[in-house]
Amino acid sequence: MDGDSPVMQWTFLAAAILCEVGATLSLRVAATRRGLYVVVTAGYLAAFSLLSLALGEGLGLGVAYGIWAAAGVALTAIASRIIFAEPLTPLMIGGITLIIGGVLLVELGATH
Repeated sequence: MDGDSPVMQWTFLAAAILCEVGATLSLRVAATRRGLYVVVTAGYLAAFSLLSLALGEGLGLGVAYGIWAAAGVALTAIASRIIFAEPLTPLMIGGITLIIGGVLLVELGATH
């Protein structure tokens, strides 16, 4: 693909993030149910394929990876709290907030 479609860039990136978070959450379960490693592998393959499509549409690597990492950390921590009853302390929430702030600064810096 040789586009520069902002809609497609962000759509592919959002889908990549959701696949990565799904694969990571599945990894937690796969530790005790080995058959789920197929789901984990498929999720990560889909995530990297979708990230590649986002980059092919013109999204910058630094911006894409920063958003991916921040969203992945935040969504995985929140989903782990909901699904697995793992801790989500105020300090962790503060860390997630700092990560998001850092990614926003990277995004703002990339536009100047």
